[in-house]
Amino acid sequence: MLGRLARYLRFVGCDTVYLHGVTDSEILERARGESRVVLTRDRALAAQAPGGLWIASPYLREQWHSVRTFWPGLPTEVRFDRCSVCNGLLTAYRLGTRPDREPGLPRDRVEAGLAVWSCRDCGHLYWEGTHTARIRAQIASWGSGVAP
Repeated sequence: MLGRLARYLRFVGCDTVYLHGVTDSEILERARGESRVVLTRDRALAAQAPGGLWIASPYLREQWHSVRTFWPGLPTEVRFDRCSVCNGLLTAYRLGTRPDREPGLPRDRVEAGLAVWSCRDCGHLYWEGTHTARIRAQIASWGSGVAP
């Protein structure tokens, strides 16, 4: 229900687990065990989760505003800390380390000094590019993100 929101939270460095295909009780147990806050579009689940946040809107911008209202201090700058795919931590990457993952890398830019990060868990590669610029612009267009 909130997969895109989870990715955007990871883009700004938030440790965000996205669970699907599990029961409400499994979600609650994991949240309790890891001291996490449950964000959900399921009103009943939110009511069962201590400190949980029910997010009414199906739209990413409004979901972001809900989270920013709940946590006004939420980061808004895109950082290369977390993998947007699996939530793993990112580390600096050296060209040639995983050639099987490098076909999409802008080799000329990397050789000229473009920083590349790799997920420690899934190996996904990240670098500054047009996609990052679009994400930054989208988050900036949402303003403070705190609903009135």
